[in-house]
Amino acid sequence: MSTRSKLLFITTAIILSTFFLFWGLSKAKGFFAPLFMAVILSLIVLPLSQRMERKMNRSYAALLNSLLLFLLSLGFFAIISFQVRSLAKEWPQMQEKMQPKIEQLENFALKHTPLSRADIKEAKKSSGTEKKMASPKKITTFLNQAMSFLANYLLTFIYVFFLLNYRRIFKDFLLNIFSDSKRDTIKSIISESIKVAPQYLIGRLMLIGFLVILYGIGLGISGVSNFILVSVIAALLTLIPYVGNLIAFLMAVVFGFLATGDTMTLVGIALTFTIAQFVESYVLEPYVVGDRVDVHPFFVILAVVLGNMVWGVIGMILAIPVLGILSVVLTHIEDLRPFGVLLSKKKASTEKS
Repeated sequence: MSTRSKLLFITTAIILSTFFLFWGLSKAKGFFAPLFMAVILSLIVLPLSQRMERKMNRSYAALLNSLLLFLLSLGFFAIISFQVRSLAKEWPQMQEKMQPKIEQLENFALKHTPLSRADIKEAKKSSGTEKKMASPKKITTFLNQAMSFLANYLLTFIYVFFLLNYRRIFKDFLLNIFSDSKRDTIKSIISESIKVAPQYLIGRLMLIGFLVILYGIGLGISGVSNFILVSVIAALLTLIPYVGNLIAFLMAVVFGFLATGDTMTLVGIALTFTIAQFVESYVLEPYVVGDRVDVHPFFVILAVVLGNMVWGVIGMILAIPVLGILSVVLTHIEDLRPFGVLLSKKKASTEKS
């Protein structure tokens, strides 16, 4: 076989293997997503669990840390729930204030588009009919999705307990499947991989704190009601890259523009989120979060996009810490070190200097 044929064969094999790998991961989302999430959460609370184990049994420490993560997640959902209930109470007033805006929009459409008033009425009528016809199916789908989410949600914290409590077994397994000559390398990989998730959390908390201040100032000046709570939720939603920013913007519009009907409020919200997202995307995300997990900003963005394609929102959340761990593994394997250097931001900057 010629060199060109070998290169073509290897390239084709790599492309097909990569495709079927990610295709398989997307199909097995229900199994792998909660497990991967549990691994990352376990690494985040591992330093705390190790300190607690000095004063109590490992099983108790693992159980307490699992419960701590569970309560923190419940607190996050409680904040979201409070905001949704507040929205439900203010919704009738918002509809009342927005009715003139809707009428102006309809008049603009009638004057500047081929649409007639009959077309608009027909569109409203058909939209309402479709909602009624689709409601039983939507309710069934929603219940199925809710049950699936609840099962995976609870399963994640059960995984966290077992990973923390029996982590020695997994470590011994990794050490025993490799030869004695490679044990030091495996120990080094495990040691550095454990540090990635906590470092990512520290960077993410710094990012959230900065955004809370930035959103609070901008939304407060813009006249958004409950701007402090909206700012906190908007910053927390950045845990979901890209999509979280969109949800936060829509939430601010609801509590700002729809509540007051003031166009300047909408302009202020748009400016606030534009500035905040620019700073987050080009300064904080790559250089604060990416730097702490030693991943180049370019590959941070690629990982987030790929994570969204494979597992959606969960994939985007897991993308950066998983990529950071992958970078550590590749760097310590001699044959794969060039790929680790490619992903690493620090090594790239060292070579440049």
